[in-house]
Amino acid sequence: MPVPGSRPTARSAALLVTGLLTALLATGCGQDDDPSVATPSTAPTSAAAPTTSAAATATGDPTPAATASTPTVDREITVTVAKRRITPPTGRVTVTKGQSVRITVTSDVADELHVHGYDLGARLPAGTPGSVQFRADKTGLFEVETHETELVLFQLVVR
Repeated sequence: MPVPGSRPTARSAALLVTGLLTALLATGCGQDDDPSVATPSTAPTSAAAPTTSAAATATGDPTPAATASTPTVDREITVTVAKRRITPPTGRVTVTKGQSVRITVTSDVADELHVHGYDLGARLPAGTPGSVQFRADKTGLFEVETHETELVLFQLVVR
C-alpha cells in the first residue's frame, strides 16, 4: 500500500529529471556542434588533391590541409620517375607508427608500385599518378620500389 504523499514526490522528481534531460538534449543538438552541417567559412575548393613539391613532402615538411573531398592523411609522399631518375633522390622517409600514409608515384613508363612489408601495390600507367594509402601499423624498415624497372624509390621507416 503506498504511503500518503509519496506519489506526488516521485512524480515531481520524474518531471524534474525529464525536464533536465530535455533541456540538455535541446542545447546539445545545435547545428554549430555538428561539423557535417556547419556552414563553411570559405568557398569550396577543387575536388583535386592538393599538390606539394616532391622534395618538401619527402623531407618531412607539413603537407597542406586536406579538402572535404580528399581523404585525410597524416603523411603524403610524392615521387616522380623520369628516364630511370627518381625525384626526390632515393633515401629514407620516416613516419610515426599509426599515421595514415599516402604514397603517390608518377612514372614516365608503365610500371607497378610495391610497398614491401605491407604487400601493397598500385599500377602505374605511363605519365599517370598511382597511389597507395594505408595505416602505418607495422614498425620497421620497408622498401618502396617499382617492379618492372626494379627501382628502389625510397625506404620507409616506421617508428
